[in-house]
Amino acid sequence: MADFHEQDLSGSRFERVKLRGATFHQVLLNDARIHDADLSGISIRGAYLEKARFRGVEMVDMEIYGELQNVTVNGVDIGPLVEAELNRQMPERAKMRPADPAGFKEAWQILERLWQETVERARTFPEEALHRSVDDEWSFIQTLRHLSFATASWVNRTILAEASPWDPLDLPWDEAPGWEGIPWDRDARPSLDEALALRAKRQATVREVIASLTDDQLRSEVSPVGPGWPEDTRVFEVEHCLHVVLSEEWEHRLYAERDLTALEKEI
Repeated sequence: MADFHEQDLSGSRFERVKLRGATFHQVLLNDARIHDADLSGISIRGAYLEKARFRGVEMVDMEIYGELQNVTVNGVDIGPLVEAELNRQMPERAKMRPADPAGFKEAWQILERLWQETVERARTFPEEALHRSVDDEWSFIQTLRHLSFATASWVNRTILAEASPWDPLDLPWDEAPGWEGIPWDRDARPSLDEALALRAKRQATVREVIASLTDDQLRSEVSPVGPGWPEDTRVFEVEHCLHVVLSEEWEHRLYAERDLTALEKEI
């Protein structure tokens, strides 16, 4: 078994090569060309596929979870179709893209209510199960920790200009580049109550920011302070920052519910 670590193999050619069971982590495949390949059973996480082209492919029993923009399948842009169907299945989802202060207040109230229901469901599980990963995804408690990180990044650090809002339990996403001075302990095992205490603090911050929103504030520009995510060289409208938080809250609750359902079958 060969091991390639921190090597530049740009321009390499692989022909009639078996890579079954191979692992690729933090690998750049920009402009790669793959022809006549068997990718059955492949698992891809945290990938960026801009301008990717799939021709003459057979996609059977596939699952795709991600952001779809200008994704054309057999000549049809499926992004709007998927969005419309998801909103039909979950009418409250359409309210996660508000355009005024009242809409943000309604969206946040919906999220807090839904998350309260999810947490109540999680409390019916043994706490050990809430530390358990499902299909290599975050555990329930890790999901709570990641949402705390997202709020600290986009609200505390970017909107409120706090240079170092971090808590030791904050959890960046797995493919994050890492930043000096920012916690990233994926293996920490806080209790559910400890994770929820931090979560409640961050939720209260979002609630306070949204409660005082005005139209002018929504359109005002802010820039992150100190190291972290997003990059401190970028400028965002407050509206964009809050949309990111709403999206994170909505999507990760769906993931959490999905994984709790899977855990129920194991307990």
